[in-house]
Amino acid sequence: MNEKVWSTVDDYFSDALVGSDPVLDMVVRSSAEHGLPAIHVAPTQGKLLNLLVRLHGSQRILEIGTLAGYSAIWLARALGSGGSLVSLEGNSLHARLSRQNIESAGLSGIVEVMVGAAIDSLDRLIEQGTEPFDFVFIDADKENNDIYLGRVLQLLKPGAVIIADNVVRKGGVADRANHDADVEGVRRFIKLLADDERLDSTAIQTVGVKGWDGFSISIYQPQQSDD
Repeated sequence: MNEKVWSTVDDYFSDALVGSDPVLDMVVRSSAEHGLPAIHVAPTQGKLLNLLVRLHGSQRILEIGTLAGYSAIWLARALGSGGSLVSLEGNSLHARLSRQNIESAGLSGIVEVMVGAAIDSLDRLIEQGTEPFDFVFIDADKENNDIYLGRVLQLLKPGAVIIADNVVRKGGVADRANHDADVEGVRRFIKLLADDERLDSTAIQTVGVKGWDGFSISIYQPQQSDD
């Protein structure tokens, strides 16, 4: 099997189960036109995030890594009445484009894009005592994933879901000879997931139009460490 086959299968499922969406297609085009890297989630993965939010009944979402707003739109569309999403983006040009795309999707009233280093934005949310989140999607620089997780754990409701993208790194995460900064960041992140008794976690490998990668999914259960 190779990436051409994976992409063909991904396209099959996307055509059959996701379909074309003018707004999301526009986001992809605008991202390319502005020279942003094509690292947004695949359509099938965006739909998965949407379904997970709906299954969980989440009303407060935190996203780390906005890019052009593709995944933010998928997530925000799953929110019920009164729901909200806060997305953190370190690049001001990306943030400006994402806000335009989110407005075009009719979601600017429920999506806030915070500009600045994600660690600083997370610290600001903690200091402000912001209302806790029940769903988190981590999809930024992997080198800092463990730091993000430490901050995120101070911002959660019991039962919150945490999903992190790109944890497989084309198999690099399990290659002891690979000391890439992003790979090492993912390893530290996975170790924190494993060591924290408040988290119940797993990870899934994926193949498709984005190549070979995967995501982790965790549930935050603070009562387990309080017994």
